[in-house]
Amino acid sequence: MQIRVGFELTYQCQQPTPMILSLSVHYSRASDLLRPDHLVTTPAVPVTAYRDLFGNWCTRLVAPPGRMVLGNDALVYDSGLPDVVAPWAVQTPVEQLPESTLVYLMGSRYCETDHLSETAWQLFGNGPTGWARVQAICDFVHRHIEFGYHHARSTRTALEAYREGCGVCRDYAHLAIAFCRCMNIPARYCTGYLGNVGTEPPYGPMDFAGWFEAWLGDRWYTFDPRNNTPRIGRVLIAQGRDACDVPLSSTFGPNTLDGFRVWCDVAAP
Repeated sequence: MQIRVGFELTYQCQQPTPMILSLSVHYSRASDLLRPDHLVTTPAVPVTAYRDLFGNWCTRLVAPPGRMVLGNDALVYDSGLPDVVAPWAVQTPVEQLPESTLVYLMGSRYCETDHLSETAWQLFGNGPTGWARVQAICDFVHRHIEFGYHHARSTRTALEAYREGCGVCRDYAHLAIAFCRCMNIPARYCTGYLGNVGTEPPYGPMDFAGWFEAWLGDRWYTFDPRNNTPRIGRVLIAQGRDACDVPLSSTFGPNTLDGFRVWCDVAAP
């Protein structure tokens, strides 16, 4: 299966404005790119790239005053298989976890494990471990949070999502990540494309998606408490401790986002 992914973002800048973008398809999917995801800027400006601390591809540029359009249109090969489900996956004791996973046990900007630990142990401490525990967390978060774009707030934390009971996909992910970490399961935030393959209409407006990965056994597994069902055609962009590590764009100057369009569709054969 081939999936067309891309975006068009339109900014109005009052002055030369440095930008850092995390909008490139993740390096783990590089071999799946059938058409490169080259960033196109209008007007054309010099662009440089680097890898951040988590291995994500980031882009730097300086937008000139006036209208700036950022675009990307890539073609990605996908197996067409849904997210892996592995109910046999066990929880790894902390002392046996790989060092690379330990940072994902700690509290972070949007995942306040210190405030949610007691709640997590009350909710999930007497239940099963491993895959079943992470799924129980996803089930709870899926039921607890009411989804709605009108609930979106860029500063909402996991604790606030728990207390308010509403949010968007990133809030589902942050609360589930925090609960997993409280239960000694490494969990990391993911952002990327997720279309409507295999789902029934009506479809909501297309946007970038947020989900998470949990370390069980000897590998990372994908979980999505917002949808809470295995999905097809997920295309990763970036990973980090939470959304603070993987902002799609960071701008350093006064600007207005005038246009925002995202697509993730199965390409015609």
